[in-house]
Amino acid sequence: MRIPETEKKAMLLGIGLDNDDGHIRATRGENFRIVGGSADTHEAMQEKCIKFNEKLKGKGKHLEQLQGQEFLDIAAECEMNVVVPKTPRSSEHENNN
Repeated sequence: MRIPETEKKAMLLGIGLDNDDGHIRATRGENFRIVGGSADTHEAMQEKCIKFNEKLKGKGKHLEQLQGQEFLDIAAECEMNVVVPKTPRSSEHENNN
């Protein structure tokens, strides 16, 4: 079932895992949510998300409008670490049904 374009909402999620000072960090911004990380890591993630949004606005697009490769290209320009989920091969998917 396809979701109508008007209902789609995309969000960047940043998760920092290097916090050892016990401080809980969480930031919400346009198109992104960031949790965790050391002060330096959290700040770096904020800067990358802000840069991503600037590039997005420069293209005159919303996050929901990006195709996969276009998203990855912008993320690479912003030096983001992106986790790309594996898609099951059709034969594996068919065997699981």
